[in-house]
Amino acid sequence: MKIEHIGLWVRDLEAMRTFYQTYFNVTSSELYHNTKTSFHSYFLTFEDGARLEIMQREDVTNSTGTSESLGFAHLAISLGSKQSVDALTNVLVLEGYELLSPCRTTGDGYYESVIADPEGNRLELTV
Repeated sequence: MKIEHIGLWVRDLEAMRTFYQTYFNVTSSELYHNTKTSFHSYFLTFEDGARLEIMQREDVTNSTGTSESLGFAHLAISLGSKQSVDALTNVLVLEGYELLSPCRTTGDGYYESVIADPEGNRLELTV
C-alpha cells in the first residue's frame, strides 16, 4: 500500500508550481481545467515518484464556508541528509521564505526545519 498523491488547495496555482519546480525538482503535468466547475490542477511528481496535486477553484478559500478550504497541516519532504536540510533551508530563507522552525533535532528524533511555502503552508524539510 502507498499514498498515491497529496492534494493541496492553493490561491496562486502558477506561483506554487514554480516554487515546487524550483526548490524540489518536481516534474509538472500539463494544466488540467474542468470548464464546468472552474477547477484547475497540476500533478507535481517528485524524483521518487511521490505526487502532489496542487488545485485551484474559485469557490475554495478559507472563509467561504464551503466543505473545502485552502492548504493542509504540513508536508514533510525528505532531503536525504542533514547537510541537504541545512543547505535548502538557508537558500529558502535567503530568498525570502519564512523560517517557521530552524534546523534542529526534534524530541522524536527527526532532524528538520520548517519553512512556509509562498502561501504559508508548512513544509517540514527532513533527513
